[in-house]
Amino acid sequence: MVLTEVLILVLSFIVLLGIGVPIAWSIGLSGLFTLLVSIDSIPAFTTLAQRMGTGLDSFTLLAIPFFILAGQLINKGGLAQRLIKLAKDLMGSLPGGLAHVNIVAAMLFGAIAGSAVAAASAIGSILGPRMEKEGYSREFSAAVNITSSTTGLLIPPSNILIIYSLASGGVSIAALFLAGYLPGILTGLALMIVAAFWAKKKNFPVGERTKLAEVAKSFVRAFPALLLLVIVIGGIIAGIFTATEASAIAVVYTLILGFMYRELTIKELPQVFLESVKTTSIVMLLIAASIAMSWVMSFEEIPQNVTEALLSLSDNKVVILLMINVILLFVGTFMDMTPAVLIFTPIFLPIVVELGIEPVHFGIIMILNLSIGLCTPPVGTILFVGVGVAKTTIVKVIKPLLPLFIAMIVALMVITYFPQISLWLPNLFGF
Repeated sequence: MVLTEVLILVLSFIVLLGIGVPIAWSIGLSGLFTLLVSIDSIPAFTTLAQRMGTGLDSFTLLAIPFFILAGQLINKGGLAQRLIKLAKDLMGSLPGGLAHVNIVAAMLFGAIAGSAVAAASAIGSILGPRMEKEGYSREFSAAVNITSSTTGLLIPPSNILIIYSLASGGVSIAALFLAGYLPGILTGLALMIVAAFWAKKKNFPVGERTKLAEVAKSFVRAFPALLLLVIVIGGIIAGIFTATEASAIAVVYTLILGFMYRELTIKELPQVFLESVKTTSIVMLLIAASIAMSWVMSFEEIPQNVTEALLSLSDNKVVILLMINVILLFVGTFMDMTPAVLIFTPIFLPIVVELGIEPVHFGIIMILNLSIGLCTPPVGTILFVGVGVAKTTIVKVIKPLLPLFIAMIVALMVITYFPQISLWLPNLFGF
């Protein structure tokens, strides 16, 4: 009987996506069709609606709209330019200097804004034309921007880590935030190595070394923005406030910075709020539908059966992790991160816990894995944003994107099989 439910769930979801139904509706409807196999229509409709409503009734989820608003304020408040200037002064003299600037700026901006889309849009629109002017190909610039923008999903504060905490049944957000630093930096370094080789091969220009005084000046100008990370992450780790309270503090702080830098005006605030509401509504609908589908799968005992099936194939930790990574890489090509985390965490987490893998470590594996999916067609959000900002096409970007894509997979494998990369900082702080 379980096989019937799985087939209905998977096939209905694929068919709905294939005919162009939005992903949130595809998730909700496929969950409903699966539930209708077991119970009557009226209880099925009522239960699904109830699960969607109660799924959003969470204090932890309040952090998401606040961090989204903070990201919008950061984007409008002039922080991107200051972070890019600091990155250029630090990295501009290396081979493929502006590519490194893009990667470092994306790591900094993505971490502060907590949004890969915001990083790809802001960094790409500022650095793209400059890179092209200095002799970099438009496609290479776009490829670097697309892949580097995902690093901010690992480096906290990160909305997707908060969602994983919810999906996993309450894994510490502070521990997840700490766990994301080294993997995020490692992924960025992997991208920088590939970018350096590519730039040398294509003879892209190298910038002049910036004087120490100019670096110090850029750091001072960017320091208030960087201080946001210390306030938010430091406050959460020290137990001064929760992640939700930290997100509200981030909004107030970025609002003050926007006015202080004179990049943000009172007249622009309604538009900023409107964009934040639009983004939040999309994310929350995805979360509600995904939570409902997760409940349907639990009701039909699908996670338990998947666990038994995978463990029957092998009880070797290396093999199981490889299989899970391959499945998630495939899932990431056609499903957005939020529903993927909410749907697949309850399926795979019991398996890895049984094999002795820490939930915090698995969370980082899952987020990095699904981040790669954001760079791939057909549903790669960051791929489309990066290509759109660069005014090029996906076909042209694929060639320079492939080596960077491989670098991310190598980083994923290293992080998967060396758990201390993720766990060292949380252990250091007693999590």
